[in-house]
Amino acid sequence: MSDSSCPRKRVLIVDDNAINRRLAIAFVTRLGMDSAEAADGPTGLAMLEVEPFDVVLLDISMPVMSGEEVLARLRADSRFSGLRVIAYTAHALPEEKQSLVEAGFDDLLIKPINLKAVEAVLADYLRG
Repeated sequence: MSDSSCPRKRVLIVDDNAINRRLAIAFVTRLGMDSAEAADGPTGLAMLEVEPFDVVLLDISMPVMSGEEVLARLRADSRFSGLRVIAYTAHALPEEKQSLVEAGFDDLLIKPINLKAVEAVLADYLRG
């Protein structure tokens, strides 16, 4: 059931791997959210400067600029204070979630992802 008066939520997927981006886009779309993609941190930051997003799925290990560096820039800019940023990585264990949250991430999504995991980290936005 869709409410046309409520705009669809927008997710920016920042990952250097095209297959990972496509998979995340498929799941986000299936959950009724709009998405855009960036292949690296600088491109993601540039997109955030000109387009509004509700959530960023941010890969941690990327060339050019790491996910941690992108996050630090976002958290240092008050314009993005309400932006939900989810660490999106294959290189973290579930027990590392606390250290990522302490670094400023809102949640952790571990690759390989599945629809249930994506739905779980986006649940607040699916309701609202």
